[in-house]
Amino acid sequence: MIFKNYILEQNPSTIVKYKMFLFYGENLGLQRDFKENIKNLNKDTEIIRLYQDEILKDANILRTEVFNKSLFEEKKIIIIEQATDKLLDIIEEIEEEIQDEKILVFSEKLEKRSKLRNFFEKNKGCGVTACYNDNEITIRRIITNRLNKFDGLTTQIINLLIQNTNLDRNKVINEIEKIESCFLSEKLEIQKIEELLNIKTNEDFSNLRDEVLNGNKSNTNRLLADTDLIPENNIYYINIINQRLNKLKEINELKKNNTNVETLISNLKPPIFWKDKPIIINQLRKWGKNKIREALQKTYKIEIQIKSDPSVRKDLLIKNLLVDLCCSANSVLTNLK
Repeated sequence: MIFKNYILEQNPSTIVKYKMFLFYGENLGLQRDFKENIKNLNKDTEIIRLYQDEILKDANILRTEVFNKSLFEEKKIIIIEQATDKLLDIIEEIEEEIQDEKILVFSEKLEKRSKLRNFFEKNKGCGVTACYNDNEITIRRIITNRLNKFDGLTTQIINLLIQNTNLDRNKVINEIEKIESCFLSEKLEIQKIEELLNIKTNEDFSNLRDEVLNGNKSNTNRLLADTDLIPENNIYYINIINQRLNKLKEINELKKNNTNVETLISNLKPPIFWKDKPIIINQLRKWGKNKIREALQKTYKIEIQIKSDPSVRKDLLIKNLLVDLCCSANSVLTNLK
C-alpha cells in the first residue's frame, strides 16, 4: 500500500497497522520525524534498532528479535536502518512468520526498479512512503506549528529561518530546538534570534564567498580583512563554498542551447531566493563545468587536510583557498567548457 508522506504525518498511527513499512528517500529529516512520532505513539512498546550490515552478516539476528518475546512489553517494533535491495531475500523469508511484531525499514533513495521498493508497493500487508525533499510550504508549516506558542512570531522570523536552513528539515528542527531552549516563555525577537543562530557570521561569510566566486579582488581583500573566521566553523565554510559550486554545476548541466538562464533558475528546486539570483547569474558567466570541477577538487583536498592534520593553520588554508578561487574566477582557461 502506497501512502503520501503528508497523509502519514497527519495520522502516524496508520504506520503500525501494517506488519512492515518502508520509508525511502533523501529527506532524512522527515524520516527522523516519523521515527520520533512512532516512539511517542508507542511508549509501551519495545523498540529495537538494527542496521542492514549486521543483518546481512547474520540473518538470525532479525529472526531472533522477531521470535523472542519481551518480558516487559507485549509489543515490539523493529527498526532497520540503511536498507537496500540486498535486504529483500531476508525480508521475504520472515514476512509470513511475523505476528504481533512490526518491522519499519528505512532507506535512502530507491529507484523505481528497486526490488525492495517494488516488494513493499505490491504487497497488501505492507506500507510504503517516499520521503522526498521538503519545499518552502512544508518548511514554513513546520516552523509555524513549532513556534506558534511563542509571542512575537512574525513572517520575518519565519523567512529568516527558511533562508538560514536552505529548506533542510534537519537544520530547521535543530534551529527551532535552539530557539525553544533559549527563549522558553519569552517573546521572540528577530535580533536575538540572529545572534543565537550566528546568522550575522553566516551572512558575512556568504558575502565573502560571493565576491570570491565573482572574481572581485578588491572586495575579496576587504572582506577577508573584515570577516571574522571562527576556527570551529572551517568545515562549515567549505560546505558553504561547495553548496554554491554545486548549484552552479547543476545549472550548467541543465542549460541547453538557448535556454533562458533566469527562467531556469526560477524553476530550480529548492528555489533560489530572489536576492541571490543576479549573483548566481553573474557567477555562471565566470564558472564553466571544468572550472567548477577543478574548484571542487581543491575544496576536497583542503577539507581532508583540515580533518587529518591537527597542526596545520586552518584559517590560513581557508584564506588561501578563497584567494585561489578568486583568481580562478578571473581565468579564461576552460571557462566555457
